[in-house]
Amino acid sequence: MPTKLVIVESPNKIASIANYLGPDFSVAASVGHIRDLPQPSELPADMKKGPYGRFAIDVDNDFTPYYVVNADKKKTVTTLKKALKDASELYLATDDDREGEAIAWHLKEVLKPKVPVKRLTFTEITKEAITRALDNTRDIDMDRVNAQETRRILDRLVGYEVSPVLWRKVRAGLSAGRVQSVATRMVVERERDRMAFTAATYYSVEALLSVDKAAVSSAEDKPDGEVTFTARLTSLDGRRVASGKDFDDDASMTDKARKAGVVHLHQGGAEAIASAINAGSVWVAGVENKPYKRRPSAPFTTSSLQQEASRKLRMNSRDTMSVAQRLYEGGYITYMRTDSTVLSDQAVKAARSQIAELYGKEFVPAKPRIYATKTKGAQEAHEAIRPAGDHFRTPSQVKDELSGSQFRLYELIWKRTVASQMADATGTTASVSMVAPLDAVAGRSRDASSEVFKEAGLSASGTVITFRGFLAAYEESREAGRYDDSAKDKDVRLPQMTSGQELFPVNAEASGHETAPPPRYTEASLIHALEEREIGRPSTYAATMSTIADRGYVITKGQALVPTWLAFAVTRLLEENFSDLVDYDFTASMERGLDQIAAGDVDRVAWLEEFYRGAKNPTASSVPGLRDMVENLGEIDARAINSVDIGEGYTLRVGRYGPYLEDEAGKRANVPSDIAPDELTVDKAKELFELAASDGRELGTDPESGHVIVVKNGRYGPYVTEILDEGSKDKPRTGSLFASMDMATVTLEQALQLLSLPRVVGKDPESGEEITAQNGRYGPYLKKGKDSRSLASEDEIFSYTLEQALALYAQPKRGRGATAKGPLRELGTDPATQKPVVIKDGRFGPYITDGETNVTVPRGDDPMEITEDRAYDLLADKRAKGPVKKRTTRKTTAKKTTAKKTTTRKTAAKSTAKKTTAKSTASKSAAKKTTKSSASDSE
Repeated sequence: MPTKLVIVESPNKIASIANYLGPDFSVAASVGHIRDLPQPSELPADMKKGPYGRFAIDVDNDFTPYYVVNADKKKTVTTLKKALKDASELYLATDDDREGEAIAWHLKEVLKPKVPVKRLTFTEITKEAITRALDNTRDIDMDRVNAQETRRILDRLVGYEVSPVLWRKVRAGLSAGRVQSVATRMVVERERDRMAFTAATYYSVEALLSVDKAAVSSAEDKPDGEVTFTARLTSLDGRRVASGKDFDDDASMTDKARKAGVVHLHQGGAEAIASAINAGSVWVAGVENKPYKRRPSAPFTTSSLQQEASRKLRMNSRDTMSVAQRLYEGGYITYMRTDSTVLSDQAVKAARSQIAELYGKEFVPAKPRIYATKTKGAQEAHEAIRPAGDHFRTPSQVKDELSGSQFRLYELIWKRTVASQMADATGTTASVSMVAPLDAVAGRSRDASSEVFKEAGLSASGTVITFRGFLAAYEESREAGRYDDSAKDKDVRLPQMTSGQELFPVNAEASGHETAPPPRYTEASLIHALEEREIGRPSTYAATMSTIADRGYVITKGQALVPTWLAFAVTRLLEENFSDLVDYDFTASMERGLDQIAAGDVDRVAWLEEFYRGAKNPTASSVPGLRDMVENLGEIDARAINSVDIGEGYTLRVGRYGPYLEDEAGKRANVPSDIAPDELTVDKAKELFELAASDGRELGTDPESGHVIVVKNGRYGPYVTEILDEGSKDKPRTGSLFASMDMATVTLEQALQLLSLPRVVGKDPESGEEITAQNGRYGPYLKKGKDSRSLASEDEIFSYTLEQALALYAQPKRGRGATAKGPLRELGTDPATQKPVVIKDGRFGPYITDGETNVTVPRGDDPMEITEDRAYDLLADKRAKGPVKKRTTRKTTAKKTTAKKTTTRKTAAKSTAKKTTAKSTASKSAAKKTTKSSASDSE
């Protein structure tokens, strides 16, 4: 009997959707995209010299793309065609966004169905949502398909036109793109600001005051708020005292502050004022009480979820999206790619009902809250991210069903959603102004100035929350501000005071401050900045963050994104030669153009024509076309592009093997990788040159050879060596420092140990072969003849005994020179295979394994912070790709194929074997879905 075939993107959705649909439906998965633009080198031979040969796009014929079925999807397509033969109807249930719309269109084009085709969309995998979706099917939206296709073509054009310029002038293998290049530029610009920054010093005064004179002597034993509180010096004779925000980045006072007569306090004046306050009295000048009201934040969009998960859960954007994908596919949350803050009527009712049930009716506002989407052209799924269903499951109800990271993210989403429909938090804010008389000598405002003041103004404020409202469920975190002088006043409870009341100083102190440079971006703040500028879309942010890390444009220090010198070179080349492509407004206008195409208001061909060839009737403000930008580049000075002036004749250059310093005489010095750009000052450059020019730091003399031993910094890191006599033909011994050693603290004893390597551990009593311990490219190891075994740590090189070595060689060899090592981390049980998953340190770096499948930890992921779900997804992705084909001839390498299984599952009457297959293929990685936009050539 024919069934109705439903095709979804992810095999992880199959089981739950099939269960909801019933026995009349069968469900299959496309596993993401089934076809794409090929690399030009992969085009058929007869097409390579034709109009498609350069981009796989005919730019002279309406920008017509040439698509091919991905090599790893040919089996998938075959399986889908076979399933379609027995179907009476085809439902394309790919995700409800532009990319999902494009996947649905590609499926229809490739499968060529002869049965009715319907577009099935839903934003949550629940029975209610699936049932509603079946009653509201539609046709494929070709405007949305055109917008996604235009984005793909746009990215191919930018990537293939601009990236080769980077290869020639900076370094091979680099890439440029609309969003990643702009994101990189933003990080570089912030670092430039930090490099140009000069700290200003200023002083402040804080006074601990008491409302009870009798309690002054014991006030320090009293809890804050009972009789004592802290006030800040804010003015002198009515003139405001300077704080951090009153200084420019060159350490001078801002024009606005200067014109307002702001007082810049230095140490002497501040200490004198503190002494005067301690010796005198303080009077309350005024008390102002205002009602306090705070509203909850809107439900999560993709970008706000990524930002909050970064701040609260310390999850990067890629991990956040990977975990969210699994929650969505499991039916726990709604679709996670959206820039809408709107909640459906069902969701609002569910939230309000749960608020009354869990917190009380007084926490439910009289009317539902409606949040308007702020993002212009919001174009993804049309509801905010929220718990799935018409009745939300509480975190306690799902705790046993979810892994650690899944539970934490679900709890965050649940709290935010529920809080968004709760009543305001209310209370009272009290602001108290105070005056303290000063004597003339005490009021000096500058150490070298005779300016004096007669009266100090102080202030304090505090908030008392009388009704917690939404704060009972959730409070949004914030990025640390650059100027937070008043942060201490928040949520402080003050004693009761009245105007004219005398206060009694307990202790007033002066403290010095330095202005801080602009803070580096974190993933959260960079995503927020991109969103504010309307650059990129929710589905691109995680991929963009991954790309700029994978390309080596940024590294992380804690959560901060630090640009590499390579990023400086790439950004400078783009700014000087492709300024419009990295212009923030122009990049945002491209996003708006794609939105207009999706809305059917702009023709895609005309839009691409203008982008690529320029406006037909250009004006003074018109942007030249991409083709003209590339063709009219002129001569690019690669040396200048790869150079950054440090000052006083020192220049940082980005070389083939990394950054180095060069002085006016052409001498060079290596730049250690742990020095951030803003830390490379002139003084630091001099220090590095002194180290390079010297024979290194002298550690002492080898008592056996009489040679001086020094430690130096080389291209590949610090090492120790010996200084041979002049004219000696011997080669000096050298030894790299262990990872645990430091150039500044390494001792002569340690150096001699390093120079003694390889160390003879002993002889094998059976074979008579010598066993040595040594350090190599891939870490410490033992060697016996041609048989090598890895050691767990560098320290074992000097401590490993012959008995231990013989026991190690008695064990079966595990791979090339490897032996059993303890795991770096234990992650838990993979839900797909029910096997324990660990992260180990291997020959080529850390990798994830369940004992059968191994996958290298991707570049940009910290093995010590990678989440369980991210690891499970990577393993699932590796399993789905299958084994790599081996070479068939000496010169010709067979193309790798990754056979991804597609599962078709009927809801009833399926064999046990088929159910097993469905479960195994359902472990296909959510990471594949969240990063699929990175397949674009230049996003």
